[in-house]
Amino acid sequence: MAGKAGDNPDSLMALCTVFCLKNLRRTMCYTGVRNRLYLRPDVFLPSEICDKLVNVYMELVHTDSNFEPQDGFFQLFFDPRSTRLTRLQLKGDFVRDKDLEAIGKQDLIELNLTSCNHLSARSLQTLCSFNHTLVSLNLFGCANIFFHKTRAPLACGEDDDEEEHLPRHAVDSDFTFQGFNRLRLLNLGNLPAEVDVEALLKPLPALTSLDLSGVYLARPAFLAQWRDRLASLVLYSVDLSEDLISTVVQMSRLRHLDISRENQRNSKFKMTKKILMSIVRSLGNLVSLDISGHIMLDNCTMPQFEEAMGPPSIEPCKSSIYPFQELKRPLQFLGLYNTTLCNVTHIPAYKVTGSKNEDQVLNAIEAYTEYRPELAHRAINQLFDIARIQHCSQLLRALQLVIAALKCHKYDKSIQVTGSAALFYLTNTEYRNDQSVRLRRQVIEVVLNGMEQYQEVTVQRNCCLTLCNFSIPEELEFQYHRVNLLLLKILEPARQDESIQRIAVHLCNALVCQVDNDHKEAVGKMGFVKTMLNLIQKKLQDRICDQVMEFSWSALWNITDETPDNCEMFLNCSGMDLFLECLQEFPDKQELHRNMLGLLGNVAEVKALRPQLLTSQFISVFSNLLDSKADGIEVSYNACGVLSHIMFDGPEVWTIEDPERVWVMDKMWDAIQSWDISSRRNINYRSFEPILRLLPQSISPVSQHWATWALYNLVSVYPGKYCPLLVKEGGVALLEKVIELESSHEETKDMARKVMEQCENFKEDPMDTSR
Repeated sequence: MAGKAGDNPDSLMALCTVFCLKNLRRTMCYTGVRNRLYLRPDVFLPSEICDKLVNVYMELVHTDSNFEPQDGFFQLFFDPRSTRLTRLQLKGDFVRDKDLEAIGKQDLIELNLTSCNHLSARSLQTLCSFNHTLVSLNLFGCANIFFHKTRAPLACGEDDDEEEHLPRHAVDSDFTFQGFNRLRLLNLGNLPAEVDVEALLKPLPALTSLDLSGVYLARPAFLAQWRDRLASLVLYSVDLSEDLISTVVQMSRLRHLDISRENQRNSKFKMTKKILMSIVRSLGNLVSLDISGHIMLDNCTMPQFEEAMGPPSIEPCKSSIYPFQELKRPLQFLGLYNTTLCNVTHIPAYKVTGSKNEDQVLNAIEAYTEYRPELAHRAINQLFDIARIQHCSQLLRALQLVIAALKCHKYDKSIQVTGSAALFYLTNTEYRNDQSVRLRRQVIEVVLNGMEQYQEVTVQRNCCLTLCNFSIPEELEFQYHRVNLLLLKILEPARQDESIQRIAVHLCNALVCQVDNDHKEAVGKMGFVKTMLNLIQKKLQDRICDQVMEFSWSALWNITDETPDNCEMFLNCSGMDLFLECLQEFPDKQELHRNMLGLLGNVAEVKALRPQLLTSQFISVFSNLLDSKADGIEVSYNACGVLSHIMFDGPEVWTIEDPERVWVMDKMWDAIQSWDISSRRNINYRSFEPILRLLPQSISPVSQHWATWALYNLVSVYPGKYCPLLVKEGGVALLEKVIELESSHEETKDMARKVMEQCENFKEDPMDTSR
């Protein structure tokens, strides 16, 4: 049987790495002076493991909200005799100068520092310690690393090691790449204009790969010094000119050339047939070319009526783009995103970025996510349209790419908005059966990351809607505590967006339905009960009974089920006052009444709390609701249930004079006799225990009768569900005692026999045909 999409398990190496990082003190470390982490003296870790530990650590810091960064983590790798580092991927503002200094003795071969804005010129000196081994260096987006920082004098007690995001002061004019003799791959993307790139690169004649994305090139001719060496040149969003193009086409060894830009605005450069022809003819070794975002003149493509007949072809001779007809072989990659060229029929490349179809859009997300979020954002938006209007045929790839983009750009609002919107459509019912548990959990995790990071309306709405595509609570249980906290945080503001409020309350309600009592008690301690009551209070003030109001009461009904602590919270937070106000303000809202009475049934099941319900006002209200025909029998049934538990405490606790206990019991008998035993129910019992305790007793025959009627109704209408439950919980033996008791009414005894008979018949014929 074929596995579902994304069902590959994590490797043992990956699982062990994460475990060790989350349990450093229990595995490879011990706590020394000043609570500092130290590597155990008997531990020696090779580069394969050390690299994995550091790189996964960075990933957890960025993507796992439960993961606590460890101060001094990089200090564990200061000694190359016990730890070996070779290839590191460090990213974001978590990386500080002191972290690089801690690993300064390592023989690094590859160092990726992406958008590490807290690194200053101090780290340039650390880089020099790697100059004899470093082959690949990425400083993309490290805007401050070429600048010294200034700071005010330290106050008493301040830690000099604690870096702040301080303003740039002066360019470090002392740093040079002199001595980096093994360096072959260098990324200086988004290098600040104040830095002289020509002088910086001069000591590196042996480079084979150079990325100068977004860098100002005053004299592009200096690039000619690498014309016999460079295999890869990236000039994304660099202002092109004839001088620059003439220099580039001299680089005969180039295999990858990227001269793309973000968009066509503010671009004076026009991509002509002549320029493309020059690139193709001069750079015969090209396998990858990106010209995305350029204005293309019409003479680059052949008229549609002249295009080769037949299905789309990648053969250069059939190319719809004239210059590419001279290619010796199809390109492995061709970037045509945000150009008119992506729409032609025949494109001589195996992988093309563009917006013509799903494949081009997915290629664009894949190619541009890491370093070009502005392009990835647009491509994800186009994927959103495909999933919403058409059909996504590459579901696994689409989901994995969107998940990767959301993880990579957790702090980019535009990516979070479009990514969460795309996930909503990619996880809906149409695609659900093709997705594995593991893949769907990854979706949930990135959605919760977005909710955690952004309080903005659109992100919150998209994330909440996406969660609605999952089976709740089952699929969210692995993040149960976290998702409840986030939803309650959304519902905190007094004036929240109406649609988000409605979705969030719906989710809260679903999350506390059909979960065990431990979960409910934990959520109650988070402030769930108080939050729901605040929503109800707000709706009462506005005199509105809408879905938020009804869902809030329903959520309270669910969270108080068999959880005395939550029932007590409800009473302590003036829940009964809100109940009375809602009854008075909305006398005709049947579902509201059902939800409120269901909740009060839970409260009444708690013996210690029942005295708070035994007031003239409450008993009169419950008695009057016995006559209610709202929502079938539900309101009347629940009101009778509340009174049945109160009556069960006996006449000695009945301390009120009005109404009289006998009068209330007579009303209860009348109400029960008016109900249709075959009524279908809008209720779900997980246990009969609260009902069963009312059976073998003579204190309140009417309570006994209500309990027996409830069981007869449920086992008659839903035998498949409730006959086994009743037998399992010992209900048959208790019904036998009801029949034996002299105080039991004959009508109650007769009904008890019918319940027992129903269960016996179900054993003999377990086929349930009632639904």
